[in-house]
Amino acid sequence: MSAVVAVPRPGVAVGRLPGWARKVLRMLVTTATVFLITSFGTYALGALSKTNPAAAVLGETATPADIVRMNHQFGLDRPLLVQYGTWLGHAFTGDLGTSYFTSIPVADSIRQALPVDLAITGLAALFAVLLGGTAGIAAALNGGGRLDRSVTAVCSVLSTIPGFVVGIVLIVVFSATLRILPAGGYVSFGADPVQWFRCLLMPSFALSLTLAAHIARQLRTSLVATLRENYVVGATVRGLSRRRVLLRHALRNALGPALGILTVGVPALLSGSVPTERIFNLPGVALLTLQSAERHDIPVIQGTLLVTVTTVLACNLVLGALLARFTPQARR
Repeated sequence: MSAVVAVPRPGVAVGRLPGWARKVLRMLVTTATVFLITSFGTYALGALSKTNPAAAVLGETATPADIVRMNHQFGLDRPLLVQYGTWLGHAFTGDLGTSYFTSIPVADSIRQALPVDLAITGLAALFAVLLGGTAGIAAALNGGGRLDRSVTAVCSVLSTIPGFVVGIVLIVVFSATLRILPAGGYVSFGADPVQWFRCLLMPSFALSLTLAAHIARQLRTSLVATLRENYVVGATVRGLSRRRVLLRHALRNALGPALGILTVGVPALLSGSVPTERIFNLPGVALLTLQSAERHDIPVIQGTLLVTVTTVLACNLVLGALLARFTPQARR
């Protein structure tokens, strides 16, 4: 009699994974799907625009034959799906095409500009977590008191003020009046770390305030509710210190909503960097995209949007994985 070999079903192995790991796996699938949809939309918007890149490059003296020849050189005479597949395949190897107007590889331009956006976003997120987390915890520990009401009022005001308005105020105060920080410009970290931080301090702080206000309000609300839970009250009755109860019991269970705000806030920081980069004259991806849109440089626009989408999806995936791993609510 021949032996019967049991072949495990694909769903069985997945079902044995911890709850947080299954959530991360689903996020990976969702992220890949969103990436394909947004990347196709990004390419299609540029390919189907009314701008004729060949005519724009050749100028008004171009003949129809010249335009046809240039369109063939750019590969614009092929079907849209073929163009998209070729473009995406090259993008996975780091080739995002070449600017129609400067003949500079798009990847090189983005490679120079992307560190500026990542630095601004990273510092702004750090400021938001520090300011919002501190304010939220302080307000929750003084629930109903004067500090709690003050934090709530300040957060309500800050959440309605755009980052570029705060940036203008900071320039007037710290650059024009006190003259202790540069009003604009950028110096790479490798060239001068101190000047790099001084150039990014005001724009990052201006971007961080709105997100910090949302984090503070959400953390305050969830932490107040958590501090009233029976297990927190029981830990306090057993004689555990207030610091230990806060850090090891209450705060971990209250972090979920605040981390959720952070996952939504990171894309907002990236999108909010457009006016901020113009105000502070920072050579980031946002400013590169805006300048390329003004002259209809389609490959640069497509490349910068693709990199921005990829960066946002990667940040959301990392923050979502942290949320699923370290908060009990998300592991259920």
